[in-house]
Amino acid sequence: MLHCWTFLPLTLSLLSTPYYYPEAKHGKGSLRYVNGLPVLTVQGTPEEIGEQEAVLAIKPAAKLLGYPRELLKAHGVDIAWPLIVKTGVGMYKHFPAEYQKELESAAKAAEVEKETMIVGNTMFDIKKFIACSTLIVEPERSATKQPLFGRNLDFPTLGYLQEYTLVEICKPDGKHAFASITFPGMLGCLSGMNDAGLSLAVLEVYASADDSPRLDPRGVPYALCFRKVLEECTTVDEAETALKAMKRTTMVNLAVCDRKGGAVLEITPYHVQRRNDEKGICACTNHFRTKGLSMSLECGRYEILEKSREIKKLGLVEIAKKLDAVNQGGDTLQTMIFEPATLKLHLAYGKCPSSALPMKDLDLEPLLKKARDSAGK
Repeated sequence: MLHCWTFLPLTLSLLSTPYYYPEAKHGKGSLRYVNGLPVLTVQGTPEEIGEQEAVLAIKPAAKLLGYPRELLKAHGVDIAWPLIVKTGVGMYKHFPAEYQKELESAAKAAEVEKETMIVGNTMFDIKKFIACSTLIVEPERSATKQPLFGRNLDFPTLGYLQEYTLVEICKPDGKHAFASITFPGMLGCLSGMNDAGLSLAVLEVYASADDSPRLDPRGVPYALCFRKVLEECTTVDEAETALKAMKRTTMVNLAVCDRKGGAVLEITPYHVQRRNDEKGICACTNHFRTKGLSMSLECGRYEILEKSREIKKLGLVEIAKKLDAVNQGGDTLQTMIFEPATLKLHLAYGKCPSSALPMKDLDLEPLLKKARDSAGK
């Protein structure tokens, strides 16, 4: 079924070599390893953040600049490259102004063409590749008595993308600080948590019953919309309200969780509909399930996650096992569990599937605390 699509692993002649970011400082920013995880901290104005990102992460990871075109070539659709560039450049005028400033600053400091940065931040609205899974456990079903939010990011790696995983701590002036589990050069957010504990993860959707277009190029790219949510919102309710007010480009699911619990927001260019938990469990894959949007309810990964209801209490171990049970082999490059109430992240990446690896713990509270306190939040 299209909405439960999985990727055929690419045949690779060489195994990826682990990549290590150089630890360094630049301006207000720094890159260092915390419990074995690369943590990039950037802060200040959009221009300052863009320059810090460029010097500390984009330049050292320059190989990633060629990833979008290599991905198209690997899937036999390289012919689409000129159209993707043209469409992305057209979408750029709809970026919020602060993100335009950040992108232009990053491109200048990294000494790369602005168009290259634009494509890296618009391509995945234009051409869908992501097939992910999430599982939110409500407090009454949680072994910790607090919400737990598990997530697999499934994406073609071309044998190396997973090695460039980065935890970015972003502290924009006058906004909520947030952590994004990301890659160098990506301004938006695919998975993240802010200083209020609001956490989110995107899951792409390939069909909708509301006749939405696959792409509305007049909207804001979805990853930028979700970054804006983390910068401005503190609860699931606020996130839902904010997204309804945004001009959206395409159809996606957004699993979202705050300190009290979570939900899935089913999003198209036309609608935002909310799906709450059932008996303390809220699972999500790559299809819509709400009335008016759903095309089909069949998905093997979703059914496996739904069987979490058979477990009386779920903790980190149980959620990790469920995420591993729905892994997509060589395409599962990041596995994580958020604890919104305590601002903790558990993350695995590297050899795929990441769900088979032990997770490393990262306490986000001290990393986000300074910006939160200075903003009075």
